[in-house]
Amino acid sequence: MVHVAAFYRFAPVADPPAERARLARLLGSLGLSGTVILAREGVNGTLAGEDGALREGLAALADLAGPLRINRGRSEAAPFGRLKVKVRSEIVTMGEPGVEPSRLTGTHVAPRDWNALIAAPDVAVIDTRNAHEVALGSFAGAVDPALARFADFPAWWRSNAARLAGRRVAMFCTGGIRCEKATALALQEGAAEVYHLDGGILRYLEEVAPEESLWRGACFVFDGRGAVGPPGGEGEG
Repeated sequence: MVHVAAFYRFAPVADPPAERARLARLLGSLGLSGTVILAREGVNGTLAGEDGALREGLAALADLAGPLRINRGRSEAAPFGRLKVKVRSEIVTMGEPGVEPSRLTGTHVAPRDWNALIAAPDVAVIDTRNAHEVALGSFAGAVDPALARFADFPAWWRSNAARLAGRRVAMFCTGGIRCEKATALALQEGAAEVYHLDGGILRYLEEVAPEESLWRGACFVFDGRGAVGPPGGEGEG
């Protein structure tokens, strides 16, 4: 069984190219595979390997960026062929240089509190993932912006913000990174009360019992597993 960890943190990284070389050596020596993305706004990625090695690799990343937001899982086979450490302008591409989630972001909502929030009549629930991901599964009643890519979200928000005025907004995504950045944009654009699902769909599926879950379908993941669902439920695997 291979251990898998998806992680991110929005935090200033002073010299991503220098950190890339150091991390590539360290993570490679630990036998880890997967992808790590570094940018001045933080760190993002998914790594797989033996449990002890993975913990050591994550600790090194936390030393760089601070406490990581991590979703853990396991796979019967190695989900990645090799290790890649990349430097990018953003850890998740939105194309809005003025948006800084390390300084301003929505309120994190724990999975155990998510059902009550999205059931409230004054809450608009928005899926910030791409359309092909939404087609596999989503929360019942969530708004699908029909995004071809996450970078399309700012234009969608600006076209729809007026009709959402006066409502609380709850956003979600796979592991938390896209919805965290989307809430930062919404707040910067004038939204008053914005929330997002802490740990994303993956943590919700892990922590909320299937009989209580409001999730419908499967959740696409960016590794060899393809899609996952509630334990024993539709879309598992």
